[in-house]
Amino acid sequence: METKILFSNSAEETTKIAYDMAMDSKPGDIICLSGDLGVGKTVFTKGFAKGLGITEPVVSPTFTIVQVYEDGRMPLYHFDVYRIDDPDEMDEIGYEDCFFGQGVSLVEWAEKIEELLPENCTRVTIKKDPEKGFDYRSIEIRKA
Repeated sequence: METKILFSNSAEETTKIAYDMAMDSKPGDIICLSGDLGVGKTVFTKGFAKGLGITEPVVSPTFTIVQVYEDGRMPLYHFDVYRIDDPDEMDEIGYEDCFFGQGVSLVEWAEKIEELLPENCTRVTIKKDPEKGFDYRSIEIRKA
């Protein structure tokens, strides 16, 4: 397993980290995002979408669970599973078609559906450290 830790001091830096990661992504990749509320998961997702060439506005699909963006070099399936109480609910939205399809799946709050995730997911954990500044983030990326 390969792990790297990057540091960001602004939303723009977080966007750039995600953008660069998207440039190396390929169909079937699953990116699992973890971190507290307000830590920047959606900022990361917007940067990732930009790296895929997606031009439409990216919003968190908190109430729809999944938002599909298809105008980039490959589809982006953006999941926000914060409101999932039982992983079986994911079957209703056809998650397998996304996870094992022709695009990249990016899953916010992935720990809520851990048992559905394949072992080869890329794990991204974003953390704040108020002592280092309001906008400071550490971004740990673990690739299987």
